[in-house]
Amino acid sequence: MDADKTAWEQRSVVRVVPPVEPRKLAKVPFVELADGRLQGVVSSGSDIERVYVSSITAGTHALSCSTNNNRPCGALHGYACKHIRMLADEAVVQYGLDRVARYLRVEVPEGGSLMAEIKGHVERTPAAVVFSRFLRHLAYLEVPDSTEPLAELHWFPATGAVR
Repeated sequence: MDADKTAWEQRSVVRVVPPVEPRKLAKVPFVELADGRLQGVVSSGSDIERVYVSSITAGTHALSCSTNNNRPCGALHGYACKHIRMLADEAVVQYGLDRVARYLRVEVPEGGSLMAEIKGHVERTPAAVVFSRFLRHLAYLEVPDSTEPLAELHWFPATGAVR
């Protein structure tokens, strides 16, 4: 192993961090800190067949919320809609307040709320990438349990493989 690299940098597999607290997936089935945003999929409160892709950009705190087919959220008007608030709440449950605040580059005072410190503007971002990742995660739920490698992930070397 190279002395300058940590063990996880030597492997293609990074351990999955368990959630800080158990999450209920019905309202916010997918949440991630990726692509410089807190982003995820939030179920509609009024239509069981509709979901929203919501995000908060790190640093600028730009807010985006639209349906999975890019129709804008009707409640996003310069402040966070309920979908973004639900996403932020579930991110805190999943990752913990400190990690989410650090990722978004926001200072949350002791006993404070993450969303009380987010004062971003509306900046529409395409929903397709996030929604596609969500669908990919759903597809893995249907894969039968196995210790065999998945064909689509064949290019990942096995843990401990010699270079």
